[in-house]
Amino acid sequence: MIEMTLEMARQAAEAAHETSKQFNKPMSVSVVDEAGRLVFYSRGDGAGFFTFDTSRAKAMAAASFRRSTMEITEHKDQNPLLWYSLPSVMPAQALPSPGGVPIWKDGHVIGGIGLGGGAPDEDDTCAIAGAKAIGSNTQ
Repeated sequence: MIEMTLEMARQAAEAAHETSKQFNKPMSVSVVDEAGRLVFYSRGDGAGFFTFDTSRAKAMAAASFRRSTMEITEHKDQNPLLWYSLPSVMPAQALPSPGGVPIWKDGHVIGGIGLGGGAPDEDDTCAIAGAKAIGSNTQ
């Protein structure tokens, strides 16, 4: 099985930061492995101090639920009890807010990437760019 490596995580983060330049907003990027363990984190110059927490929690949600946090947000009304209960079950662990995507390799989730610091669509665009930079394929 392919595992998330430091080099892969770094490449994904660099691609996400490069994409964030088009929005002219400093962002933070977190990349986690399949179990939600932080592999790489980088904070853009001037990014807010909470962006570490939000980027990591988005990456963890994407890896755990094996779908983008944009998709999770769009479908949250299908299971509202889960999303209202999530903060008490997993405080500060998973944030189902746009800006996180799972990273797939050979049909398996090997991690997730999350962005914080931009608008929801901007974070999502940058996360997708980061995942694609290391060859993530979608399910």
